[in-house]
Amino acid sequence: MIIGMLIFPDMTALDFVGPYEVFSQLPGCEVRVVSPTSQPVTAKGGLQFLADATINDAPVLDILFVPGGPGVGALLEDRELLEFLRRQAHHVRYITSVCTGALLLGAAGLLNGYRATTHWLSLDLLPVFGATAVADRVVIDCNRITGGGITAGIDFALTIAAELFGAETAKMIQLLLEYDPKPPFACGHPGAADPAIVAMFRAKRAELQAERLEQARRAARLYCG
Repeated sequence: MIIGMLIFPDMTALDFVGPYEVFSQLPGCEVRVVSPTSQPVTAKGGLQFLADATINDAPVLDILFVPGGPGVGALLEDRELLEFLRRQAHHVRYITSVCTGALLLGAAGLLNGYRATTHWLSLDLLPVFGATAVADRVVIDCNRITGGGITAGIDFALTIAAELFGAETAKMIQLLLEYDPKPPFACGHPGAADPAIVAMFRAKRAELQAERLEQARRAARLYCG
Protein backbone atom coordinates (compact mmCIF):
# COMPACT_ATOMS: atom_id res chain seq x y z
CA MET A 1 0.00 0.00 0.00
CA ILE A 2 1.42 3.37 -1.04
CA ILE A 3 0.65 6.46 1.03
CA GLY A 4 1.37 9.66 -0.86
CA MET A 5 2.00 12.70 1.33
CA LEU A 6 2.01 16.05 -0.44
CA ILE A 7 4.47 18.79 0.53
CA PHE A 8 4.56 22.37 -0.73
CA PRO A 9 6.22 25.71 0.12
CA ASP A 10 5.01 27.42 3.30
CA MET A 11 3.12 24.40 4.56
CA THR A 12 2.80 23.80 8.29
CA ALA A 13 5.46 21.25 9.21
CA LEU A 14 3.50 19.60 12.02
CA ASP A 15 0.56 18.98 9.67
CA PHE A 16 2.92 16.67 7.81
CA VAL A 17 5.26 15.35 10.49
CA GLY A 18 2.57 14.17 12.94
CA PRO A 19 0.81 11.91 10.41
CA TYR A 20 4.16 10.83 8.93
CA GLU A 21 5.26 9.41 12.28
CA VAL A 22 2.12 7.28 12.40
CA PHE A 23 2.09 6.28 8.72
CA SER A 24 5.74 5.22 8.87
CA GLN A 25 4.80 2.59 11.49
CA LEU A 26 2.02 0.98 9.44
CA PRO A 27 2.83 -2.61 8.39
CA GLY A 28 3.25 -3.21 4.68
CA CYS A 29 2.89 0.48 3.79
CA GLU A 30 5.28 2.58 1.74
CA VAL A 31 5.23 6.32 2.39
CA ARG A 32 6.04 8.48 -0.62
CA VAL A 33 6.60 12.22 -0.27
CA VAL A 34 5.25 14.09 -3.29
CA SER A 35 5.87 17.69 -4.29
CA PRO A 36 5.11 20.04 -7.19
CA THR A 37 8.89 20.39 -7.58
CA SER A 38 12.01 18.25 -7.26
CA GLN A 39 13.70 21.03 -5.28
CA PRO A 40 13.71 21.18 -1.45
CA VAL A 41 10.50 22.60 -0.02
CA THR A 42 10.70 25.13 2.80
CA ALA A 43 7.86 24.89 5.31
CA LYS A 44 6.60 27.76 7.44
CA GLY A 45 9.34 28.52 9.95
CA GLY A 46 12.18 27.42 7.68
CA LEU A 47 12.28 23.62 8.05
CA GLN A 48 13.08 22.00 4.69
CA PHE A 49 11.68 18.82 3.18
CA LEU A 50 12.74 16.86 0.11
CA ALA A 51 10.27 14.83 -1.93
CA ASP A 52 11.02 11.50 -3.54
CA ALA A 53 8.52 12.07 -6.36
CA THR A 54 6.91 14.99 -8.11
CA ILE A 55 3.27 15.35 -9.03
CA ASN A 56 4.28 14.49 -12.61
CA ASP A 57 6.00 11.18 -11.85
CA ALA A 58 4.28 10.01 -8.66
CA PRO A 59 3.01 6.42 -8.67
CA VAL A 60 -0.65 5.53 -8.38
CA LEU A 61 -1.43 6.00 -4.69
CA ASP A 62 -3.61 4.04 -2.29
CA ILE A 63 -3.93 6.91 0.19
CA LEU A 64 -3.68 10.57 -0.74
CA PHE A 65 -2.75 12.99 2.05
CA VAL A 66 -2.67 16.81 1.91
CA PRO A 67 -1.40 19.01 4.77
CA GLY A 68 -2.26 22.65 5.26
CA GLY A 69 -0.53 25.90 6.07
CA PRO A 70 -0.15 29.46 4.78
CA GLY A 71 1.03 28.14 1.40
CA VAL A 72 -2.42 26.72 0.66
CA GLY A 73 -3.65 30.08 -0.61
CA ALA A 74 -1.14 30.17 -3.47
CA LEU A 75 -2.17 26.66 -4.57
CA LEU A 76 -5.94 27.05 -4.55
CA GLU A 77 -5.85 28.07 -8.21
CA ASP A 78 -2.87 25.94 -9.28
CA ARG A 79 -4.46 23.85 -12.03
CA GLU A 80 -1.52 21.46 -12.32
CA LEU A 81 -1.64 20.57 -8.64
CA LEU A 82 -5.42 20.35 -8.53
CA GLU A 83 -5.41 18.08 -11.58
CA PHE A 84 -2.90 15.84 -9.80
CA LEU A 85 -5.25 15.54 -6.82
CA ARG A 86 -8.21 14.81 -9.08
CA ARG A 87 -6.24 12.25 -11.08
CA GLN A 88 -5.09 10.37 -7.99
CA ALA A 89 -8.57 10.52 -6.47
CA HIS A 90 -9.83 8.12 -9.15
CA HIS A 91 -7.66 5.31 -7.77
CA VAL A 92 -7.04 5.89 -4.07
CA ARG A 93 -8.69 4.05 -1.22
CA TYR A 94 -8.79 7.16 0.98
CA ILE A 95 -8.66 10.89 0.18
CA THR A 96 -7.39 12.69 3.26
CA SER A 97 -6.16 15.97 4.69
CA VAL A 98 -5.19 17.76 7.87
CA CYS A 99 -5.87 21.40 8.70
CA THR A 100 -6.34 23.67 5.66
CA GLY A 101 -5.23 20.88 3.36
CA ALA A 102 -8.99 20.30 3.18
CA LEU A 103 -9.27 23.54 1.19
CA LEU A 104 -7.04 22.08 -1.52
CA LEU A 105 -9.19 18.95 -1.64
CA GLY A 106 -12.21 21.24 -1.85
CA ALA A 107 -10.69 23.33 -4.64
CA ALA A 108 -10.09 20.11 -6.59
CA GLY A 109 -13.80 19.30 -6.27
CA LEU A 110 -13.14 16.33 -3.99
CA LEU A 111 -15.26 17.42 -1.01
CA ASN A 112 -18.39 18.45 -2.86
CA GLY A 113 -21.29 16.78 -1.04
CA TYR A 114 -19.09 15.41 1.76
CA ARG A 115 -18.79 16.20 5.46
CA ALA A 116 -15.34 17.49 6.36
CA THR A 117 -13.33 19.44 8.89
CA THR A 118 -10.33 21.77 8.86
CA HIS A 119 -8.68 24.32 11.15
CA TRP A 120 -11.39 26.10 13.15
CA LEU A 121 -10.56 29.45 11.56
CA SER A 122 -11.32 28.08 8.10
CA LEU A 123 -14.39 25.93 8.75
CA ASP A 124 -16.60 28.57 7.15
CA LEU A 125 -14.69 28.18 3.88
CA LEU A 126 -15.61 24.53 3.35
CA PRO A 127 -19.19 25.26 2.17
CA VAL A 128 -17.71 27.36 -0.64
CA PHE A 129 -16.60 24.01 -2.11
CA GLY A 130 -19.93 22.29 -1.50
CA ALA A 131 -18.77 20.54 1.67
CA THR A 132 -20.61 20.36 4.98
CA ALA A 133 -18.34 21.78 7.68
CA VAL A 134 -18.13 19.74 10.89
CA ALA A 135 -16.30 21.09 13.93
CA ASP A 136 -14.86 17.72 14.98
CA ARG A 137 -11.27 16.62 15.51
CA VAL A 138 -11.54 13.97 12.78
CA VAL A 139 -14.36 13.48 10.28
CA ILE A 140 -14.96 10.36 8.18
CA ASP A 141 -17.41 10.46 5.28
CA CYS A 142 -17.17 7.45 2.97
CA ASN A 143 -13.52 7.44 1.83
CA ARG A 144 -12.88 11.06 2.80
CA ILE A 145 -11.05 11.45 6.11
CA THR A 146 -10.19 14.97 7.25
CA GLY A 147 -8.49 16.23 10.40
CA GLY A 148 -8.77 19.52 12.21
CA GLY A 149 -6.00 22.01 12.81
CA ILE A 150 -2.32 21.02 13.01
CA THR A 151 -2.05 18.84 16.15
CA ALA A 152 -5.19 16.96 15.10
CA GLY A 153 -2.94 15.26 12.56
CA ILE A 154 -1.89 12.61 15.06
CA ASP A 155 -5.50 11.79 15.98
CA PHE A 156 -6.30 11.73 12.27
CA ALA A 157 -3.47 9.36 11.41
CA LEU A 158 -4.26 6.99 14.29
CA THR A 159 -7.85 6.91 13.03
CA ILE A 160 -6.60 5.85 9.61
CA ALA A 161 -4.36 3.23 11.22
CA ALA A 162 -7.41 1.77 12.95
CA GLU A 163 -9.44 1.86 9.73
CA LEU A 164 -6.74 -0.03 7.85
CA PHE A 165 -5.36 -2.45 10.42
CA GLY A 166 -7.70 -2.39 13.40
CA ALA A 167 -7.72 -0.70 16.78
CA GLU A 168 -5.00 -2.87 18.31
CA THR A 169 -2.45 -1.79 15.72
CA ALA A 170 -3.43 1.85 16.18
CA LYS A 171 -3.12 1.50 19.95
CA MET A 172 0.34 -0.01 19.65
CA ILE A 173 1.47 2.93 17.52
CA GLN A 174 -0.07 5.40 19.96
CA LEU A 175 1.80 3.73 22.80
CA LEU A 176 5.05 3.76 20.84
CA LEU A 177 4.65 7.50 20.24
CA GLU A 178 3.71 8.03 23.90
CA TYR A 179 0.80 10.07 22.61
CA ASP A 180 -0.82 11.01 25.91
CA PRO A 181 -1.40 14.77 25.63
CA LYS A 182 -1.90 16.85 28.72
CA PRO A 183 -1.67 20.47 27.53
CA PRO A 184 -0.70 23.10 30.09
CA PHE A 185 -3.69 25.28 29.20
CA ALA A 186 -7.33 24.60 28.27
CA CYS A 187 -6.96 26.85 25.26
CA GLY A 188 -6.54 24.55 22.27
CA HIS A 189 -9.96 25.12 20.73
CA PRO A 190 -12.27 28.17 20.59
CA GLY A 191 -14.87 26.21 22.53
CA ALA A 192 -12.50 25.93 25.50
CA ALA A 193 -10.42 29.10 25.21
CA ASP A 194 -11.09 32.45 26.84
CA PRO A 195 -13.48 34.30 24.48
CA ALA A 196 -11.28 37.39 24.68
CA ILE A 197 -8.29 35.41 23.37
CA VAL A 198 -10.40 33.93 20.58
CA ALA A 199 -11.62 37.41 19.60
CA MET A 200 -8.08 38.79 19.55
CA PHE A 201 -6.88 35.90 17.42
CA ARG A 202 -9.76 36.28 14.97
CA ALA A 203 -9.03 40.00 14.66
CA LYS A 204 -5.36 39.31 14.05
CA ARG A 205 -6.17 36.88 11.25
CA ALA A 206 -9.18 38.72 9.78
CA GLU A 207 -7.36 40.16 6.76
CA LEU A 208 -5.75 36.83 5.87
CA GLN A 209 -9.04 34.96 6.23
CA ALA A 210 -10.86 37.49 4.04
CA GLU A 211 -8.18 37.06 1.38
CA ARG A 212 -8.44 33.29 1.60
CA LEU A 213 -12.22 33.47 1.25
CA GLU A 214 -11.81 35.32 -2.05
CA GLN A 215 -9.22 32.78 -3.18
CA ALA A 216 -11.59 29.96 -2.25
CA ARG A 217 -14.45 31.52 -4.21
CA ARG A 218 -12.31 31.89 -7.31
CA ALA A 219 -10.97 28.36 -6.92
CA ALA A 220 -14.44 26.90 -6.54
CA ARG A 221 -15.36 28.11 -10.02
CA LEU A 222 -12.80 25.72 -11.52
CA TYR A 223 -14.24 22.41 -10.34
CA CYS A 224 -17.15 23.16 -8.02
CA GLY A 225 -19.16 25.66 -10.02
